[in-house]
Amino acid sequence: MKLDPTKVVMLIPSLEPDERLPVYARALLDRGFARMVIVDDGSSEAYQEIFSRLDAMEGVTVVHHEVNKGKGVALKTGYAHIAQAMPEAVGVITADADGQHTVEDCWRLAEALCEGKDEMYLGSRDFDLDHVPPKSRFGNKTTSAAFKLFYGQWLPDTQTGLRAFPAGWLQFMQDVKGERFEYEMNVLIACARDRKAMVPITIETVYENQNAGTHFKPVRDSLRIYKVILGNFITFSAASLASGLLDFILLTLLGTFVFHNLTHGAGLAKIIARCISAPVNFLLNSKYVFGKNIRPRTFIRYIILAVLIMLVSSVLVDQIMIHLNLPKFIIGIVGLLVDLVLYFVSYRVQSQWVFQEEKKNAE
Repeated sequence: MKLDPTKVVMLIPSLEPDERLPVYARALLDRGFARMVIVDDGSSEAYQEIFSRLDAMEGVTVVHHEVNKGKGVALKTGYAHIAQAMPEAVGVITADADGQHTVEDCWRLAEALCEGKDEMYLGSRDFDLDHVPPKSRFGNKTTSAAFKLFYGQWLPDTQTGLRAFPAGWLQFMQDVKGERFEYEMNVLIACARDRKAMVPITIETVYENQNAGTHFKPVRDSLRIYKVILGNFITFSAASLASGLLDFILLTLLGTFVFHNLTHGAGLAKIIARCISAPVNFLLNSKYVFGKNIRPRTFIRYIILAVLIMLVSSVLVDQIMIHLNLPKFIIGIVGLLVDLVLYFVSYRVQSQWVFQEEKKNAE
């Protein structure tokens, strides 16, 4: 059943806005949006007159933070208010306060949302246009590539503030970690991990005065965003290093002091060392990397993946050496390169299959 776009709530976080915000809010109301929540994220007294005018508009609710808490917290405040005060809402659209998201694009996302699908819609800018600042083009394409590498989906605009999602997602959105600009990246990662559909919709690419009105700090906030994207992989690498070090120590001790007199002592020592280090790696990944509860099914998947990775690695090294007719002394380098590629594959598979909980059947 097609839903009513007028029951989609517009949510706009704002810090010290200019006169564009009241004009933007009025245009959204005139287009057909009946409910709007604007979160004042700790703006100074000089800006309260603007918020008073906004609050006086029919259909607009202004929620205030006494101090600046960050865009992520402002969005969560808005989500909580909508969930509590607007139970009739069918969905939420977030937009930026500088008006760079056009009214028609907001309405297009509302119409997409009202198809009733369990999806998030992302208003995606075209960064190949001539008027896009080079730094913005490079930064967004780099971020999109990193997101594709680590989370498996190409999103042409990972930093868009124009997003639409069903009202049923409100609690999920509040549970995502993050307080400032990094929160929006955390949302994309959480959706990718939980296999929630994210659908890009091309929108008008607006850069007024090189985005002079934005509160985004390029260096500081970009570092926060990349910390979010790479953070899990770095933790994954640390867990691998720790378990690899344990494997090395056990192999050395067992091979030197326990099985040193056996003909196949080295192989036996390797098997025992791996049988200990592998569960340790599984435990580290469960608790610190993917944050999932330990379940027998998950461990079985982990073992299956480990065996497959080992077999694929062996076959690839063997076939590369044979078909390229490479000298035997570089087999170690070939093995290292193959394992490096498979390491990224392992991370992706663990993220999207091994530690992925089964989706519950729709009610």
